[in-house]
Amino acid sequence: MECKQDRNRSFCNCSYEPCSKKGICCECLQYHIKSGEMPACFFPDDIEEGYDRSVGNFVRIWQERKHI
Repeated sequence: MECKQDRNRSFCNCSYEPCSKKGICCECLQYHIKSGEMPACFFPDDIEEGYDRSVGNFVRIWQERKHI
């Protein structure tokens, strides 16, 4: 399967500038899962900027905002 990195970059909200995985979703997911985190795209933009990508933060934010 061909990676659609350029297309993925157009909607990737990761604000970590030196990220080498930006737009390469399969690598990003693998990295964050190994780290016990969620990738940036799972968070609203205003929360992603704080870099707390923990599962607990994900659940808390989405419950507060009534998305789950």
